[in-house]
Amino acid sequence: MAYLQCCFFAKSLMRTVDVTVILPTDKVMPGQAEYAPQRPLKTLYLLHGIFGSCHDWVNGTRIAAWAQNRDLAVVMPSAENKFYVDNPRSGDNFGKFIGEDLVEFTRRSFPLSHAREDTFIGGLSMGGYGAIRNGLFYSDTFGAIVGLSSALVLENAAHSTYDNPNILRNRHYFESVFGDLNALPGSDMDPYALVQKCIAEGKTPPKIYLACGTEDAGILPCNEAFHAFLLENGVEHTYVTAPGTHSWTFWDTFIEKALDWLPLGNTQQGLSSGHIAED
Repeated sequence: MAYLQCCFFAKSLMRTVDVTVILPTDKVMPGQAEYAPQRPLKTLYLLHGIFGSCHDWVNGTRIAAWAQNRDLAVVMPSAENKFYVDNPRSGDNFGKFIGEDLVEFTRRSFPLSHAREDTFIGGLSMGGYGAIRNGLFYSDTFGAIVGLSSALVLENAAHSTYDNPNILRNRHYFESVFGDLNALPGSDMDPYALVQKCIAEGKTPPKIYLACGTEDAGILPCNEAFHAFLLENGVEHTYVTAPGTHSWTFWDTFIEKALDWLPLGNTQQGLSSGHIAED
């Protein structure tokens, strides 16, 4: 697995952003001396949670090994604590960065498929929200969405207060991210409204995979509610709960299950330090 650290100038943010990319372009199969034949790669844009960075997924999970076996490119950007949405007041257009700039840059730079059915978006916690929001908003680009322990916290934002020392309950913080909190319901930052917009326009929403730990008390209720909403609206999705907390142990387990759910085709394990030959 080729592991790349790069940065590029994102016109939506008017600044340079760090990105980690893993590419299965160096795969050599057991018993062969040549690199495996190359074709346009299916791609997962994978978003970190709050307080995270472009390094989190590689440090916290076995995503690199699993992506190599599945011939999957994985793109992991740094996006601060901004929930991957556009804020016109601050110029932090992280939604446009994810759905437009990042896709355009990586497709220009690496051998990625441009097809919707080969392009996926996922994330954990804040990144789960970002994957759902941008997967739905840019539904012509992304064919599937993965949300692990998704922080669908718009109701928390609406009831936040200015004096709360917890950043995830503080109204100043939420306003810095989302702008006018009274305008959130029904906006393009509201996943419920985005689902309804897709349906009203006659579009098929991306397929969705949701997973949440049963001990993740702060996040489980909003995931249960979104699952119920998707059922009511006939949106194709998979919803899984299992013992677990808001932790890398849970996300390491369920990112592999999510990869198994994605339409990636056959898996082939190439030579590596952890796999030196066939049995």
